[in-house]
Amino acid sequence: MQTYRYTHTAGTRTYGFRDLKDLMAKATPLRAGDQLAGVAAESAEQRVVAQMALAELPLTRFLDEAVVPYEDDEVTRLILDGHDAQAFAPVRHLTVGDFRNWLLGDDADSATLARLAPGLMPEMVAAVSKIMRNQDLILVASRCRVTSAFRNTLGLPGRLATRLQPNHPTDDATGIAASILDGLLYGSGDAVIGINPATDNVAQVVRLLTMLDEVIQRYGIPTQSCVLTHVTNTLQAIAQGAPVDLVFQSIGGTEATNRSFGISLALLAEAREAALSLRRGTVGDHVMYFETGQGSALSANAHHGLDQQTCEARAYAVARHFKPLLVNSVVGFIGPEYLFDGRQIIRAGLEDHFCAKLLGLPMGVDICYTNHAEADQNDMDVLLTLLASAGCNFVMGVPGSDDIMLNYQTTSFHDALYVRRLLGLRPAPEFEAWLQQLQIVTGTGSDFTLGTNVPGAFQSALRSLA
Repeated sequence: MQTYRYTHTAGTRTYGFRDLKDLMAKATPLRAGDQLAGVAAESAEQRVVAQMALAELPLTRFLDEAVVPYEDDEVTRLILDGHDAQAFAPVRHLTVGDFRNWLLGDDADSATLARLAPGLMPEMVAAVSKIMRNQDLILVASRCRVTSAFRNTLGLPGRLATRLQPNHPTDDATGIAASILDGLLYGSGDAVIGINPATDNVAQVVRLLTMLDEVIQRYGIPTQSCVLTHVTNTLQAIAQGAPVDLVFQSIGGTEATNRSFGISLALLAEAREAALSLRRGTVGDHVMYFETGQGSALSANAHHGLDQQTCEARAYAVARHFKPLLVNSVVGFIGPEYLFDGRQIIRAGLEDHFCAKLLGLPMGVDICYTNHAEADQNDMDVLLTLLASAGCNFVMGVPGSDDIMLNYQTTSFHDALYVRRLLGLRPAPEFEAWLQQLQIVTGTGSDFTLGTNVPGAFQSALRSLA
């Protein structure tokens, strides 16, 4: 006979939920990955009842019932051992539903939320997100201000940064250089100039890092570079004397997921220390760049029966531990098996941003979809506008929105320009000053226009590309 730890009655029917992770999964807004995993609610009624039961759950329950066993999972140990009871104290007496109401109230201002962040567990923020509307996720996230810094300062109020993503299917230097120039002329690149290498070996990583460093140093660009390779390749590149700014790694919310990526918490700690030892930052020392995405734990068969959004939130605990410069959810990249259509992608993007910001992360989002998903660029326009309103730290900048190396659709230089103009958002201050100095943009603050001429510093480079 099935035993239920949690029950809730709706009308004449009582629903049962085996344990906390079952309750969380059933309360999650509909998405394809949870259906694929067999953990989703069987009906809309069951989902609503689960949300009602979840709303009545004390926040302290998450301290007492681990959704992944403590002894089996180093991410669980990181979460529980690192919990700040003093920071948690102001909301300790609340239920999940009470916590939602408190977050939407006037007392939850930016300073209060910043103090609270170390006291929140990812499961807590995942739980409250499941009973919030989209507007709730946007409003609360907009109050969460998280800054980070390396060669410029990211996350300041009224700012939106971009990752300039000059990927090329053959790592052709001319093609990469052309994309970099294109992005800079649209004001993109303050978050990072980051390349996904087509050939992922140490020699190629060193070559690309050297090329990016030469561009940044030659033109005095106040930004950072990154080659998005496996952390072990970056460690070898550092050992060979390569000009490494940021250490990149994809991460997940369970130890088994991270093991499938070939990483551990100890390896990430080693890489961070190696990057810090280079002392390449000028205004800060945040040297880590993490990417996440709902569905990665399920695709690795490492989800422990959790819903994909709760797994995703647990990945943010890993990221938080290493004080990153950048974190982003590649929200629609993993495909329609996990997020079926534009509606599911939009909801997941808002959830990811909300949860990460509430936990104290400098969160961006790769607003994207694959070509076989039931989504299009109009859906991405909606999500971009909502996330920018919610205070998202950065988005992607790809020529024409179409990444020709990774074969997915994301946001373009033009998209970033649109949302900056629409909402009066500015680049990182150091990068903005550089743009004005080179007359790439004219005007101050949000009242800016793009320059009409190619800056003199770039003209010789442009001739060499011809």
